[in-house]
Amino acid sequence: MSRVAIVTGGTRGIGQAISLALKEMGYTVAANYAGNEEKAKAFTEATGIATFKWDVGDHQACLDGCAAVAEALGPVDIVVNNAGITRDGVLAKMSFDDWNEVMRINLGGCFNMAKATFGGMRERGWGRFVNIGSINGQAGQYGQVNYAAAKSGIHGFTKALAQEGAKFGITVNAIAPGYIDTDMVAAVPAPVLEKIVAKIPVGRLGQAHEIARGVAFFCSDEGGFVTGSTLSINGGQHMY
Repeated sequence: MSRVAIVTGGTRGIGQAISLALKEMGYTVAANYAGNEEKAKAFTEATGIATFKWDVGDHQACLDGCAAVAEALGPVDIVVNNAGITRDGVLAKMSFDDWNEVMRINLGGCFNMAKATFGGMRERGWGRFVNIGSINGQAGQYGQVNYAAAKSGIHGFTKALAQEGAKFGITVNAIAPGYIDTDMVAAVPAPVLEKIVAKIPVGRLGQAHEIARGVAFFCSDEGGFVTGSTLSINGGQHMY
């Protein structure tokens, strides 16, 4: 029986590429989504990957959702915390709801998914968590105090949980993507996007499959000696 992987936000953009990469490795993949059921159905029809709908920022929904995946596909061995949103704005104009919703989903989702699956991984003696952070969680970004704080929190969460999981065969790692060619980045006005690309030493946006390959390594047996690490995939835009 193949290992079961959940990819949150797994039907679009980077998440879709991750879901497909893990399927290619022979894992049984469950792609979580929160919104459009029609698009999720189309994703399943196109890829053969099962989709499950729940809000990762809702603690009970994560417990129930992960239980539903386990019942349908088998015990969950791999969790990729990819789901995330933005609610950008400078602090002076940012509402508490804008702050709270980003923290609830982007960072809270990591906690909720870990609570739902860590115990089972510990009992079975094997597990993989990969948390998708951001270059903006490492370097900060104007107009994103909520997003930058949440993504920075993910990097700290990763290091702490890695220490708890190591003796149980559970690795916990993060990937910090730079600017990737997705729908979210495509929505950036062209003049702004040109300035962003000009700051990337390799001279282009990243591709979703380049993030997915990093996730695939962390999820493999070969990645078992790597834990508590953050892999920056950003074309050299931020080095530290």
